Parts: sequence; C-alpha cells; structure tokens
Amino acid sequence: MRIDDYQKEAMTLLNPALTEQDVLMNSLMGLCGEAGEAIDLMKKHLYQGHELDRAKLVKELGDIAWYLAEAATGLDMLLSEILQGNLDKLHKRYPQGFDTQRSQHREQDA
Repeated sequence: MRIDDYQKEAMTLLNPALTEQDVLMNSLMGLCGEAGEAIDLMKKHLYQGHELDRAKLVKELGDIAWYLAEAATGLDMLLSEILQGNLDKLHKRYPQGFDTQRSQHREQDA
C-alpha cells in the first residue's frame, strides 16, 4: 500500500462534522493519546512484569498512523510530503548516518 493511498482511504472515515481546525486539533490530541497508550504497554512490560503485547502495540501504532494521516490532511498536505521532509531533515543532520557528536551538538533548525 502506498502511503498517500492510505491517507486518502483513511480520511473517508473522518468525522465529516469536523471543521478544518477541528481536524488538526483532533489529530494532534489523538496522536498524543495513542502514543501514551503505546508507551504504557512498554512501561507495563519493563516495570510491571507483563509480557510485551505485540499485537496490541501493532494496533496502537496503526492508530498513530491514522492520526498522523489526519494531521497531514488538516494541514492540507500529503503524508508522503511530511515523511519526505522528515527524511530530508535527518539526512541533513546526519549525512553519514547517525553520529553521537552531531546529535549532541546539532543546530536548532536541523
């Protein structure tokens, strides 16, 4: 599946009553909530003796993907544009691959 196809199909499930601003706000709140659910699974695994529930983690990551697609839509962008922008930023920051020194002493905008 192509990422922009995912975005297009996922947004057919978006609440049609939401305004453009509501879409962006809902997506950002949803991203935070789902990220919290994902890290809670890891917390339980690392510190409370639970087995890592990989199937549930996969579902939470899917929810994160949905909200990321919604955020892109709220910004009137393709998800592929956001992902490419992130890769461009990271390649500029780490032209030879990850480097601890470059990570510790990077420019603010990079």
